[in-house]
Amino acid sequence: MGLVLALGKVVYNDEARSFQVWHEKMKGGKSKYQLANIKRGAWSRLRKVSLDLQQISFIRLTDDTLVKCGSFQDDFRNADGSPRRPKVLIDLEQLDEETVAFVEF
Repeated sequence: MGLVLALGKVVYNDEARSFQVWHEKMKGGKSKYQLANIKRGAWSRLRKVSLDLQQISFIRLTDDTLVKCGSFQDDFRNADGSPRRPKVLIDLEQLDEETVAFVEF
């Protein structure tokens, strides 16, 4: 099992959320997922507008690798409202021997 990781500089939506407004119009309004989030008072996340890709890393994942990792997003939800499984939190500084290759841009 492996992981491909892209690293770079991200530009997020401006304070007026102009990209988000444009995207909302393009897709025809708010989704059921968005409406449910508004109803329960969830925060609205900023949208990524662009990514300046700087590096791609290829990492081998084994049980030994995962033991070195933590987790996050324990209480998040899927689009259908069901609970989401926590995501693995990987500290790249602890994974020197697991990094198979990387490409710099």
